[in-house]
Amino acid sequence: MLSVIDLLNLSAFKMAALTSSTREAFTEAVRAVLETWPVLQIAVDNGFGGAYSPQKAEWMVDALQQYFYDNDDLEQEEVEDFLSNLMDNEFDTVVDDGSLPQVAKKVCEMFQQCQQGRLAEVREYISQLALKNTAGRAKVTPMKTPTGEEEEEESEDEEVAKLTL
Repeated sequence: MLSVIDLLNLSAFKMAALTSSTREAFTEAVRAVLETWPVLQIAVDNGFGGAYSPQKAEWMVDALQQYFYDNDDLEQEEVEDFLSNLMDNEFDTVVDDGSLPQVAKKVCEMFQQCQQGRLAEVREYISQLALKNTAGRAKVTPMKTPTGEEEEEESEDEEVAKLTL
């Protein structure tokens, strides 16, 4: 059985293993995963979290990474529950599209890779997600609504067309 001192030393070792570059890589990995998660992006784009939806999404990156640092040996299901609660509490959104296990699994994998010092793999994955995000994200542009002047011109054109028939 481990003593309290042993547990404290083990915890200090774990935190020391996560250098600043490792923490930075994990933060960027979490950000990349969340930025490419369609459920979160729909919630942000449509303001499900209110006027501060983009800030809440950015806060989720910090909250999720801190969740990993504060808890030892997280299971994928625990991460799923945490993400589900964040989405429900911050964006009033229940995620039932099957994406929670995928997102949780990927974040858990990224954390393990960072802990193992496999930063090149993590950065490669981040690059792949960035490319996918820019290439695959639909750009929505609002439809141009006619101004009062344009509506009058259209109306006059229709009247002229009726008169010439």
